[in-house]
Amino acid sequence: MGVAMEKGLSERRACQLVGLHRSTQRLEPLPNDDGPMKERLKMLAAQRPRFGQRRLWRMLRRSGVVINHKRVERLYREEGLQVRRKKRKRLSGRRENILAFPVRPNQTWSMDFVYDVLANGRAFRSLTIVDNFTKQAPAIEADFSLPGARVARVLDWLKETHGLPETIIVDNGTEFVSKAMDEWAHKNNVALHFIQPGKPNQNCYIESFNGRYRDEFLNQHVFQTLEEAQDLIESWRDDYNRHRPHSSLDGLTPHEFILKWQTEKQKPEADPKAQISHF
Repeated sequence: MGVAMEKGLSERRACQLVGLHRSTQRLEPLPNDDGPMKERLKMLAAQRPRFGQRRLWRMLRRSGVVINHKRVERLYREEGLQVRRKKRKRLSGRRENILAFPVRPNQTWSMDFVYDVLANGRAFRSLTIVDNFTKQAPAIEADFSLPGARVARVLDWLKETHGLPETIIVDNGTEFVSKAMDEWAHKNNVALHFIQPGKPNQNCYIESFNGRYRDEFLNQHVFQTLEEAQDLIESWRDDYNRHRPHSSLDGLTPHEFILKWQTEKQKPEADPKAQISHF
């Protein structure tokens, strides 16, 4: 524009010649105020190192920060906070015994075991349980030994505090095929659905949960004692149920999803006659 003024052209005429609006010559760049947001994003990413930018954006929104997800994506990339993802090998062939999608809480649960070790090298196990509809984890029981009778006692406790499902999907582990579990299932009228051996994809809900459990929690801690592990596991379970947003629940936590489902269920159904238009 300075060259055009030197040649005797007005600002209006010069903008007409190059096809620009005059307001573009008076635009002053805004100062870069990304510093505080970058620090907050890095702090949140340090607290939850296995969260990607989309879930971190949801956590910021839940804390009251009004920010566009594209801005979070840019800051996330500039700070190098990308989570390394393992490449999964694709397997050919069709899946067998595809599970029907549950439509209500306590319809179908899934159970499995996850192994980890203490700092001294001693192994312990976690019995993980998840509601396939709400994604809620009713319980995670950790101990050095978890036989079938112990699994039955955990389920008896859940019966009093949470209620029981119609069906529990399990693998063919010795704990689940034990006499204690068979008697418990018969006594409580709960069906045990056993997946095919070597087909963990038939229990995909618990496999997904166990992946999050290991990636976001177990791999981030070194436990000195079993008691420490049990306390931290319970804290993580509460955070998972109440604060961690789930993409499969449209960004809600399991606790929020359950409240929303209960609210919608209590709404009176619309009268079909009222929906008929009269012409």
